[in-house]
Amino acid sequence: MRALLVSDIHSNLEAFRSVLTDARARGGWDVVWCLGDIVGYGPDPGPCLDLVRDLGGISVAGNHDWAVVGKVPLSDFNPYAAAAIRWTVDQISPEQSRYLANLTTTIRCDPFTLAHGSPREPIWEYLLDPEDARDNFTLLLTLHGLVGHSHVALAFRQETVGTRPRRTALTSEEAVSLSTGRWIVNPGSVGQPRDGDPRAAYALYDDAARTITGYRVAYDIPAVLQKMAAAGLPTFLAQRLSVGR
Repeated sequence: MRALLVSDIHSNLEAFRSVLTDARARGGWDVVWCLGDIVGYGPDPGPCLDLVRDLGGISVAGNHDWAVVGKVPLSDFNPYAAAAIRWTVDQISPEQSRYLANLTTTIRCDPFTLAHGSPREPIWEYLLDPEDARDNFTLLLTLHGLVGHSHVALAFRQETVGTRPRRTALTSEEAVSLSTGRWIVNPGSVGQPRDGDPRAAYALYDDAARTITGYRVAYDIPAVLQKMAAAGLPTFLAQRLSVGR
């Protein structure tokens, strides 16, 4: 079984389509696991939602997903993100809103637990620090975890229970072997990377090989910028796409 791992699509249809094209060229997938924030920031929330569902993907809830349906207050967001959320509310159908409202915070897909932020705080925790990762390993009911939210492609490996995990970058086209230790992996952001590489990030899990491999793929950023400008979305959100920050 091969799983396509995507996170933080953030209404960026061009980036999402480029990821799918690239993944198909690498042998495709059997299932799609989305780690939340399908919407927010970008100009195509409805089409991105439809595409996740058309692919038969399963998704956990992200903070932007729930904010759009009023399950997270806008006061928890910076003014740019809040403006994009208010805009998104008017762009999606009632049926799409119900889909977002029904997303759960965690999903168990053995040997993984899927969460947007972390096992400890599925909606909001930015899991970037090894000490925080160690605390989260104690809460995992599965061997490994998959998270998003930080928009940074990375992995934490814990050799034995209670030890301090080692953080490593999820480097493009370099497979991470899950055969030893426990892992928490973030495939990075499809629609708005923040690790200095503006290319869309995703990963493929191969259960036969017990590996996760991260990938980066270029997409038509100018086309997205034009859409965002036409929609009146905040300039700051558009500018950061070109630099991956």
